[in-house]
Amino acid sequence: MELVVLSGKGGTGKTTIATSLSELAKDVVRIDCDVDASNFYLYYNGKDTNKQDFYGGKKAVIDESKCIKCGKCEEICKFDAIHNNRIDVFACEGCGACVLVCPEKAIDLEEEKAAQAFITELDKGIISRAEMEIGSDGSGKLVTLLRQNGRKFSKNEKLTIIDGSPGIGCAVIASITGCDAVLVVTEPTVSGLEDLMRVTALCEHFGLYTMVCINKYDINEEMSEEIQNFIEQQQLKLVGKIPYDDIVMKSINELKPIIYYEKSVAGKAIKDMWLNIKKIIS
Repeated sequence: MELVVLSGKGGTGKTTIATSLSELAKDVVRIDCDVDASNFYLYYNGKDTNKQDFYGGKKAVIDESKCIKCGKCEEICKFDAIHNNRIDVFACEGCGACVLVCPEKAIDLEEEKAAQAFITELDKGIISRAEMEIGSDGSGKLVTLLRQNGRKFSKNEKLTIIDGSPGIGCAVIASITGCDAVLVVTEPTVSGLEDLMRVTALCEHFGLYTMVCINKYDINEEMSEEIQNFIEQQQLKLVGKIPYDDIVMKSINELKPIIYYEKSVAGKAIKDMWLNIKKIIS
């Protein structure tokens, strides 16, 4: 059983909720697919038991011993990545146009290390995660690798909770492909509703069972009502409404899941939401 936690934009509380649900579910496999801003693992003192290099793309490399400095590669490059017969690796997109026009065959495309993928062992369970190289972009290919690594530990239909990327891009599509259910975290703002529309449209396209929770619903109850109307119109499932809570900031600073703060109203709401989710996924 794979449950993916998504949001239309960053900063809605997706990781806070994914971490709390993982703690409430207890025996779970955790996968951090938010590779561009990986922070799921920060809440745990784990030990990296497996590490592998991930090569996500290619970069052009010039063999100076063959280069005749004709400048044709610089003329053809649409990414302004070649100057004075040198490649700017941060600007190069690996398109290969320079390879094709080089009369001396002095340019090759070489695989570039984009990230390192880890299996981090916890007291209970594991986290499949990645650390990006400087200047590298997250990709659906890397997300797919992390999910494959996590599945090796999800025997006996163990629950897997995936912290997905915000938005609707390639990494999100790779996060939800073949999953069982999605929980979309939104917030009561105009942009929050617009982002929710985009994410739920994506989930509908893939035929996924979609649940929604409204985080900080009480900072704009009028907007929360609009979001609830949208959820009803789209026949989605509203599983939780989480109130604003200053203790959440304390939990983030202390890297401790919010459900472990007894006075936290947000933590209580997440516990109630987990009961609703359990009824659905079981």
